[in-house]
Amino acid sequence: MGPPRLEDGRELWRITRETKILDLNSPYSYVLWCRDFADTSVVARGEDGVRGFITGFTRPQEPETLFVWQVAVDERWRGRSLASRMLGYLAGSGCRFIEATVTPDNLASDRLFTAFARDRGADLERRPLLGEELFPLDHQAEVLYRIGPLDQQAPH
Repeated sequence: MGPPRLEDGRELWRITRETKILDLNSPYSYVLWCRDFADTSVVARGEDGVRGFITGFTRPQEPETLFVWQVAVDERWRGRSLASRMLGYLAGSGCRFIEATVTPDNLASDRLFTAFARDRGADLERRPLLGEELFPLDHQAEVLYRIGPLDQQAPH
């Protein structure tokens, strides 16, 4: 587990596409993300390649807050707490808060962030952030999940 490398970008795009749930960005954006946001993202690798990833960035207005953009685990590696371990890796980077947006039908993300906050003994605040009227096409509203403050002594 560690920061993404440029050559991981194509695998991040592939895993995202195969979820058929997450919004798929351009292949270019995943490669660029691996360059410009490597310090706030993580890739889980094995001998068979990339198993999962989390992309994130530090919020410019709140430098102690890590915003999680996407969480994805290759289908062959789901159900093994990989997403939780990757989130723990990122939490160890010194952020005090983690934020993410989750659509109401994304039960896997709801479970991930709820369990992570509980296991860390951190508060979890949920509130509407982006209404569906803000999006083109058929996109659900996005609910903000804010976890923290995080205890930096908590096990990762």
